[in-house]
Amino acid sequence: MSLFLTRAGTNGENEQKFISDSRIYFTWGGMSRDLREAKDLPAFYALFGELYPQDGKGKIQAWSRQAYKFTLSMKEGDWVVLPSKFNPVIHFGKVLGPVEFNPELENTYKNSRRVEWFAMDIPRARFDQDILYSFGAFLTVCQIHRNNAEARIKEMASKGWHVPAHSLATLNPEAQMDSEEENLPIDLEETAYDQISTLIMARFKGHGLATLVSAILKATGYTVYQPSEGPDNGVDLLAAPGELGFGQPRLCVQVKSSETPVERVVLDQLIGTMDKHNAQHGLLVSWGGFKQSIEKDRAAQFFKVRLWNRDELITNLLSCYDRIDEEIRTQLPLKQIWCVAREE
Repeated sequence: MSLFLTRAGTNGENEQKFISDSRIYFTWGGMSRDLREAKDLPAFYALFGELYPQDGKGKIQAWSRQAYKFTLSMKEGDWVVLPSKFNPVIHFGKVLGPVEFNPELENTYKNSRRVEWFAMDIPRARFDQDILYSFGAFLTVCQIHRNNAEARIKEMASKGWHVPAHSLATLNPEAQMDSEEENLPIDLEETAYDQISTLIMARFKGHGLATLVSAILKATGYTVYQPSEGPDNGVDLLAAPGELGFGQPRLCVQVKSSETPVERVVLDQLIGTMDKHNAQHGLLVSWGGFKQSIEKDRAAQFFKVRLWNRDELITNLLSCYDRIDEEIRTQLPLKQIWCVAREE
């Protein structure tokens, strides 16, 4: 079994299609040709050079190598990794067959492979940081070798997707790693969010996550009431603007610290609690993200409920970090840096 990383578009725009169609697509805009025309890497160089004559040699070679991996390196029975762009989770599938070409579809979806998604919504927090580092590669398709990743992922799957008791020191130093993976461009923002999330879970686990959300709301001008620990009766925080909290809008906040996505029933409970507390709006914070039963209804709830997963919570934290309570900043010491943005 080989392990391949695949992406469903720059912003995950094709993720639901990948899942619902049980396929992975070579989502390359303008790829109107059948990838099966190319039988080796030089043939892919020629194909991409013909389709994209305006682009430089380096780009042509990088794109060609990814198409080669998708078409010729990937075999039936191999596993594919699909990191979600919408929730802090990762999906795993098994390749069921060779590349298929459908000329009737738009270019983005003409070339595809059938897969069986056998493990969905596996929390990112379950994976060692070096594995997540490999999953953060800025490529549409690549093979993952680093640090014996294939064997470690397979062992995790056999143990219910929990981290086995390994350390890097026990890994095989002879594990195969090609030069491409060694020099992969990495999503620095995604890596930073993973590191920040690890620190948050160490310092604000369980009910403490509600305390962090409370600090974020206070830093953005809300007065917050936080009940004592214990049964929350469907509400973790009540918040409203103004010094006394008599402003509008009034918020009902529910915070779930579980690493797994929450079901629709949690959203329904929050909406019921909003009515009970005379709140016009709700904020549902789920560290592990949301099941599709909630995600597909996100637009319908836009004017009533906001949904924060792990990444959205961190984004809101960073936006007001300089105004947040000093005690919180002491527990979450962060430093802002600037780096060159990735070219799309």
